[in-house]
Amino acid sequence: MTSTTTPARRLIILGVALAAGAAVLGTPAAVAATPPEGAYWHTRTLMTEPHPGRFGTRAHPYSLVERFVGVRWNAPDGRAWYGGQRLGTLPKTAADRKAWRRDGSPSTWSESLDGKTVKLSTKPGRGSVSPALKGHDQFEFAGQRLTYDEVQRLPADPAELKAWLMKAGQVGREMDLSAWVEETLPLLLHEIPAPKQVRAAAYQALLSLPGARVDGEAKDELGRSGAALVIDRPGGKAKGAPSTRVRMIVDTGRMVLLAVDQLGTSGGRASAEWSYRKTLAEVGWTDAPPAAPAQP
Repeated sequence: MTSTTTPARRLIILGVALAAGAAVLGTPAAVAATPPEGAYWHTRTLMTEPHPGRFGTRAHPYSLVERFVGVRWNAPDGRAWYGGQRLGTLPKTAADRKAWRRDGSPSTWSESLDGKTVKLSTKPGRGSVSPALKGHDQFEFAGQRLTYDEVQRLPADPAELKAWLMKAGQVGREMDLSAWVEETLPLLLHEIPAPKQVRAAAYQALLSLPGARVDGEAKDELGRSGAALVIDRPGGKAKGAPSTRVRMIVDTGRMVLLAVDQLGTSGGRASAEWSYRKTLAEVGWTDAPPAAPAQP
């Protein structure tokens, strides 16, 4: 976890120093000259998360998943806009759909089986978009606030990129640097407009991590094909310690993340707290201005 006591200005200064120092680590000079290919770096993310509660009846309980869409725009000068929309709650599996129908196919839920108050609906919510708060109008990555040029100068070598991230993690006082680097590397495949050479280095760095392997070709839920990259994260030594399996689908032609599916287990059982599915429906440059997500 990143310390909240580290002064923001210190992170900005060291973020600049780290990025500028990337050239010392061996980043090709040509990377710094990569011009923007549009007015905004844009991502549109579809997120599915299992709800921790159970619903229905004691005889026929079922699980639900919540669905969201998140959108983001970053102009090369650092200005940013964020938006999102709830897409509605649905039964998790085919078996859950059958139990949901036995429950009368409700469209709203106000209480789970264990008595906890909830506010869930199958209907989509209203989309929204707004500019980033003042002071958060740079490219935020790895605990650093970077300019567009600094993003372009990130290391394009896998080992040097991991070394840069380790230094950034030390600045942020991360407790487990190896785990933090593993969780941060995939962000380079979609979150900031890093050059393709840097994204390729991030992909190769991911492949070098313990427990990582390529699992052939796969399709995401939108039908797009890419390389499946699986990383097993075993739990601690204690019996039943939480563990996760992360499965990414990467378009290795464009070097962007298409989807990531994380399955968490605790005590040998699937854990809703550590599980999610994320699909990057759009990643790249666009000239279309920021706008609230449209009704699906």
